[in-house]
Amino acid sequence: MNLLSEKDLEQLRAKDISSEQVASQIETFKQGIPFVNLSEAAIVPKGISRFTEEQEKALQDYFDQKSEGLSLLKFVPASGAASRMFKALFAFLESYNPHKESLSAYWARTGDTAIQGFVEGIEKFPFYESVKERISERATSADHEIHLFVQELLTEEGLNYGFYPKGLLPFHSYEEAATPFEEHLKEAAFYAKSNGKAALHFTISPQHEVLFKAEEKRTVDKVSQSTDTDFSISYSFQKPSTDTLAVNKDNSPFRNSDGSILFRPGGHGALIENLNEVDADVVFIKNIDNVVTEEKLEVVGNSKKMLAGLLLQLQDKAFAFAARLSGGSAGEGQFDEMVAFLEQELNAPAPGGLAGYTAEEKKKWIYDRLNRPIRICGMVKNEGEPGGGPFWIKDKNGTISLQIIESAQIDRSNAAQDDILQNSTHFNPVDLICGLK
Repeated sequence: MNLLSEKDLEQLRAKDISSEQVASQIETFKQGIPFVNLSEAAIVPKGISRFTEEQEKALQDYFDQKSEGLSLLKFVPASGAASRMFKALFAFLESYNPHKESLSAYWARTGDTAIQGFVEGIEKFPFYESVKERISERATSADHEIHLFVQELLTEEGLNYGFYPKGLLPFHSYEEAATPFEEHLKEAAFYAKSNGKAALHFTISPQHEVLFKAEEKRTVDKVSQSTDTDFSISYSFQKPSTDTLAVNKDNSPFRNSDGSILFRPGGHGALIENLNEVDADVVFIKNIDNVVTEEKLEVVGNSKKMLAGLLLQLQDKAFAFAARLSGGSAGEGQFDEMVAFLEQELNAPAPGGLAGYTAEEKKKWIYDRLNRPIRICGMVKNEGEPGGGPFWIKDKNGTISLQIIESAQIDRSNAAQDDILQNSTHFNPVDLICGLK
């Protein structure tokens, strides 16, 4: 690839990215990524299951009974930086001078409702008291104090929260503010503990490793004592080999000021390699900033136990069927029962021509579908929040499957496809229970 110099190739080797991968990425930029073909939105009861209170309780109890003999892991994507959360505050620092205009004049000039809301609710933030204390002697007016507050909050000379990962910011107000990292420990103690032990794995950015380990040292013993839990914490970084190069408008590599190629980290999908390297029977996956306060922990925890109980029930059936098939004890008369399980409980539709398969072909198809990892996706009602939604997708071979799809994957200019999107009822806020084995 003649766009790359020897120095570029060295940079690629350091990331474990081949020149062929770069060429393929550039070709993808040129051609574009094909939209998915939505067949229909997943709804209750087609693709989404809803349980009664009695069924929920039964699934929770099933998980509690089975979990003591299993290895459990809480897997938390935690590399997200807080800079996006503070985007409006950074813009405010750039565009507002308290010595030249009042806040009311600034709002009238800019229409900055984000900052107006921030100021109106400022005392509710868990970091309010600590920041206020640090600037109390320096403010010359109420408007100047707001500017100092934001400055102290974000900049390197202050608390430097603009650099922090989301997982280490004060999120919840108790006697002492709690970070998402700490709240995930409490959650793990509630639903991801087996034989008194809870294991958590955080995927983080290398530049934040020291900060995370400092927070671990600050919080683990405290939460361990309050929950009677022995914690095991591990970390990994998103692999540089999953990075994507940035390009100019002509699809040539975009370069930094030093001439090196600019790469961007891949999205959460890139973490499947990190997930593949952990070892556990049941893996709970939940984003770092998706945490609740202690008063809601039981409700959330029981929901996770219910999802995990469903996973274990489905695994028990799938494993039993697979064992029968591999052991040769399953007759052709039992294939229909297995197909019904795949279609009705695992949402794996049979191909249209399955009835014409030979017994051996049918056995092979069933075993292939059973002998796979299982993913349970928790759903919430679609109320306009960002997140992937559940849809039935048809591939180029006409095969139908149930997938979580982001809106960017859907051709919104196609009226029929957009209509399916608009009629969807639920989305998945990265709330997964995985059986990897």
